[in-house]
Amino acid sequence: MTQQYRAYLVGENGVFRSAEAFEATSDATALIFAQQFTRHGKVEVWQLGRKIAVLEPEQSATLLTRQ
Repeated sequence: MTQQYRAYLVGENGVFRSAEAFEATSDATALIFAQQFTRHGKVEVWQLGRKIAVLEPEQSATLLTRQ
């Protein structure tokens, strides 16, 4: 069963600049999907009112190599 997630691109001032809604089967799958947005900066991943993670741009390459 899929769950609703959002990836928020965080601006330098800490304010969300944009959001991308998507569905994923787990938190881990959501994080893998959200990594693509880190090329634009820091990304917060949320599942409804629950913050899953904050992804930094330099983390994306590290997380991909661990998979």
